[in-house]
Formats: sequence, structure tokens, C-alpha cells
Amino acid sequence: MSDQQIRNMEDFAAVSGISRPTISKYFNDPQSVRATTRARIEKALDLYDYRPNIYAVNQNRRMTKNIGVMVPYLADPFFAEIARNIEMMLIEAGFRPIVLSSHGSTEQEAENLESLRSLKPAGVLMAPLGRASDKSAVEKFCRDVPTILFDSNLDGMGEAFIGSDNVSFVEQTVGYISENGGPPCFFEMKNPANPNANKRRKAYIAAMESRGMEPQVVSIGGDGWAFEEIGRQGAHHVLETKQLPTDTVICSNDRLAIGFLAACYERGLRVGRNDDCALRVASHDDHPFSRFTCPALTTAAHDYDSVSKGSVDTLFELIENGARFKERTETVYPAKLIVRASS
Repeated sequence: MSDQQIRNMEDFAAVSGISRPTISKYFNDPQSVRATTRARIEKALDLYDYRPNIYAVNQNRRMTKNIGVMVPYLADPFFAEIARNIEMMLIEAGFRPIVLSSHGSTEQEAENLESLRSLKPAGVLMAPLGRASDKSAVEKFCRDVPTILFDSNLDGMGEAFIGSDNVSFVEQTVGYISENGGPPCFFEMKNPANPNANKRRKAYIAAMESRGMEPQVVSIGGDGWAFEEIGRQGAHHVLETKQLPTDTVICSNDRLAIGFLAACYERGLRVGRNDDCALRVASHDDHPFSRFTCPALTTAAHDYDSVSKGSVDTLFELIENGARFKERTETVYPAKLIVRASS
């Protein structure tokens, strides 16, 4: 028997070398995992003298195996990738994921919450719309249903928040761009749909000022989630009216940047690092298509795997602990700069 103290399934997964979803699947139904895996788990249980919280496990068995996964806009490849990762982890753990999109609509988000409530889920992983959310509806749902927020934070709602460190994104792009050329401006929507955009603007201003450079924010019109077309039209406007204050541009997100690159192509402007290029462009997110733009887009990348795994593991821990934490936690993961041909 080991003297190492095991407090929960997360600790047990770490010391046993068996994935958290597989262990959760075993405790839900030992016969659902392969015999060799079952033997490894049971050997580790004896070695570490670990038994899960019986109250929590019994609560789990009275719940359905449904877990809701809700995103603001499933057609956005970022949310599609995160939802895909989460869905596969939940399936591996023996749960039934129910993936819903709010389609950028306050009313649809509230309706999705009621649909999930009626299914009596074991828990919900929710990326809220943010400023467009009906906060009273979200708050009431989180009180009634074990909920973890991811990507977009609503202060005080849900048992925990898992996301990306927006300051880390912008620090890396501003640092790289300013060290390898002129000071960048920041290209954004005036009324962004995703609240992370506001955090990135503030981080850009702070990053520029800390380097002794004047922040220059270029805000374009447009509402909704059609970011590529909004970025394209906005880029045409600022280029036509000569409102772009510098030849170096950092876009708020990759989807706006894709639209910006399209406008540059249509206007015959070369983008890239060479002397014959008119503009340098960088962005944030590492959108799944950003490596295929022309030129390929320099960007600060989400840690997709950590955000997905952190969200799922935190929800499993929540369910194991009887669907409530003692206090709300927030976990953010730093970005990773990916240098490509656009800057």
C-alpha cells in the first residue's frame, strides 16, 4: 500500500497513469472498460487504498448520463474544434454529450438552457455569448444545474471558468511585431460579439504603452458573427479612406484577419515579411484555417487541448464532489505564438 494521499479522481488518475475519462467510465460501470484496463485500475485502487466519494458516485447514478455542451456559434471553427474535443472526451468517459449552438442569439441561448434543464443533465459545459447573454437566465441555470463556463467568462456564474489568457495572446503578438518592424495598430470591431475582444484591445493598449509606443486602435462597424465578411468590408473601407495609421496590423481575431487578407488581395496589396510587401498582418486564435490563408497567418494560438481537457476534468471533479465546489475557481492557459508568412 502506498503512503501517498489521494484526495480525488484527478489525483488517482495522475498517480495511476490512467486517463481521467477512463477512470470515470470505470466507476460508472466497471464492465464498460476493457478487462486489462479494469485490472490496472483495480490494482491501483488497492495500491493507493483509494475509494471515491460514495455520496457523489451514488448521486451520479441517479442522474442521467447526459452532459450539455453549449457554444455561441458552432459554425465558428474555433468553437467547432473545442466542442469536438470535449465531445470525444465525454463519449470516452461513458457520457452522452448534447451539443447546442446559440447562433449568436440571446433568445436562443436562453431557450437552449431550458432545453438542457428538461434533460436533467449530470452537468453542463457552457461558452456563453457574454455581453449578449441574458445574465439573469444564465445565473438561474447555474444555480440549478452543475455548470462550468469556458472561453467566455461571466463573473460569479458557474462553479468554475476555464479559458485562455487574452493578455498572453496580445503580449506575444505585440512583442514579436514591434521587435521585427514598425509599431502595430489594432484592427477590431467597434461592437464585438465576443467579450474576449474587449480584453484583447485593453491588453494591446497596455502592451504598447509599456513599450513606449502609442496605441492606435482601428475600429470598424458590423454586428453579428460573420467576422470574415465584416473584416473584409472594414479593411476595404480603412484602406480606401487611408485610415490605416501604419503598415503593420494586429487583428483582434483570425476570422477578422482572414477578411482583412481577402480585401488586401482584392486591392492588389501584398502581405508578408519581404521588402516588396505593402503590409504585415498578425492575429490571435490559430483558427483551424489560418495556416491555409495566403499568405499563411502569423497568430497567437489557443491551447485547444488544455482548454478542452481542463473543462471536462473540472466538470468531472464537480460531479464527483456532489455538484458544488466550496468556491469558484478560474483557470486560464497562455497562448503560443506561431510565426508564419504574413508577418
